[in-house]
Amino acid sequence: MRTRFAPSPTGPLHLGHAYSALFAADLAARNGGDFLLRIEDIDRSRARPEWEAQIYDDLHWLGLDWPQPVMRQSDRLPAYRDALQQLWDLGLLYPCTCNRRDIAAALEAPQEGGAPVLGPDGLVYPGTCRPAPAPDGAMPADVPLRLNTARALSAPLSFTETGAGPKGETGQIALPHARMLQGIGDVVLARRDMGTSYHLSVVVDDAAQGITDVVRGQDLFEATAIHVLLQSLLGLAQPRYHHHALIRDETGKRLAKRDDARAIAAYRAEGLSPAQVRAMVGL
Repeated sequence: MRTRFAPSPTGPLHLGHAYSALFAADLAARNGGDFLLRIEDIDRSRARPEWEAQIYDDLHWLGLDWPQPVMRQSDRLPAYRDALQQLWDLGLLYPCTCNRRDIAAALEAPQEGGAPVLGPDGLVYPGTCRPAPAPDGAMPADVPLRLNTARALSAPLSFTETGAGPKGETGQIALPHARMLQGIGDVVLARRDMGTSYHLSVVVDDAAQGITDVVRGQDLFEATAIHVLLQSLLGLAQPRYHHHALIRDETGKRLAKRDDARAIAAYRAEGLSPAQVRAMVGL
């Protein structure tokens, strides 16, 4: 077994991060496996060295350790480019110049019909830039690229859930093509100024690190369909997934990095021990 914790250095780790990291490390330890750390810093406009340093400091304080060197996504752009090239050569990608406002406007047009659908990345794309034949020629650089999901879907898809989704989904989860087309659509796999996206990078990196069990929050449950599809298209091994409930505040709102009052560093400054933080998150 091999698990991982993959935070982005864009703010302080909070109690939700502590739960996910500790759960993943405990799961690996119980099964004689390995726990890995990965820094997901592809968003260079928001990633900061001081937040990355704080991640290491907070996790060590919690009692966690991991093999060195730590994988950093900013070092792996060629690997993501290779994966995109593979999908481009299969005729499954196309350039897209639509921004969020364009998508919202297209979905409001009378001819679209039906209410807009909210997917893992926001409003499901209406296909404005999708070409009828697959684009030919060289794959363009520094241009957003979307996956032609209808063309990509062929084999039946499913994944193993050892935790539970937001509605209690567990066990073998089937992913019907019709539901994926309606609820996911043509997702962006390469963003401008990044050369990749979360969905593509996480799939490529989990395979490169040999991750067998992905532990993450239920807010990413719906995105798993995208990752399973990409694993199938790229010929990558599919890990098991364990989605866990989110740590929420007193009002029921899930924690975010802006919730500095619940940052691990804040509890450390107040004199709490790692054992007390474990107890706070129910571990």
